Amino acid sequence: MGTNKKTKAGVKKYKTQQMIITVLPFVALVGLFFLFCGVVQSKGYRLDMYLKIIFNEGVVLAIVATGAIFIYTLGTFDISLGAATLFAATLGVTVYNSTESFGLMVLTIFGCGVVCALFNSVLASVFHIPAFVTTVAMMSVLSAVAGQIITTKGGALGGISIPSEIVKPYDTPVFKIVILVIFFAISFFVFQLTKVGRRQKFIGGNPVCAKLTGIRYNKYAIIAFAMAGLGVGLGALLTLIYTPSVTTTTASSIGMNIFIAIVFGGMPISGGARSKIYAALVGGFSYMLLNDVLELLIDNSAAYGLTQVISAVFFLLVVYITGMNYRSTLLPR
Repeated sequence: MGTNKKTKAGVKKYKTQQMIITVLPFVALVGLFFLFCGVVQSKGYRLDMYLKIIFNEGVVLAIVATGAIFIYTLGTFDISLGAATLFAATLGVTVYNSTESFGLMVLTIFGCGVVCALFNSVLASVFHIPAFVTTVAMMSVLSAVAGQIITTKGGALGGISIPSEIVKPYDTPVFKIVILVIFFAISFFVFQLTKVGRRQKFIGGNPVCAKLTGIRYNKYAIIAFAMAGLGVGLGALLTLIYTPSVTTTTASSIGMNIFIAIVFGGMPISGGARSKIYAALVGGFSYMLLNDVLELLIDNSAAYGLTQVISAVFFLLVVYITGMNYRSTLLPR
């Protein structure tokens, strides 16, 4: 009887922890939103202007991070996604300036995003090169090539651009929300309702066991990187719609921001069965809100450095809190 009571108490404690871990990111998002509104108003700034900034930055981060979820679920990561976003946007602008075709520009952006991601997957899965090595190398190569194109055609500071009237009809909250909802719905369907998502979680949780059951890692790694490539393409397109120009610093921080956003969304960095597709959406907007709140509160020349330090502390705190749930003596259910 005593053993049964302990077991029931342990199960109840585990379920409580699960519920807290699930709800906490949503509570944090709501809390950060109201905190952000309060700070903006207390500073006397225009709330609508700052909300627009948060929305545009958050949509791009959330979309790219949603695609990246598929990679992180496998227990690996890709820090070259920011460089790929820059490279895709750069090629898109270059193609438009050469052809004056908006449709060809969009195709180039998506094609570039997917090809860059698939190249990473081939190196990682087929040639068995560690993902960390391939993505670091790709980040350097893509950033260098994009920087060379931008510097040659427009100068490092001025960058290259397309006419704003070309993208102005699409620079509306409704269009961006529709894009976000459609991509999230597709990702949710693949991740939650098909064998692709289930098997990717299995691989991330136990790659040896997955291999012994006949699940082919290469196949699902390629699918994961392809989904990430679609996210990169959408992110690059929305970046150009919001700011129809590209400089060497465009999307420079997305790679690391994705990593932080996914953790802020309540997903463990180890991937596996506890991966959550909504983590990118919740964490993306949470991180942008937190970042802007800190920049508003620390209004001096050292704002950027202090913001990064405080963000890092928050990151470690979130990792610790979410990790508490995985140190249970019970097996996950």
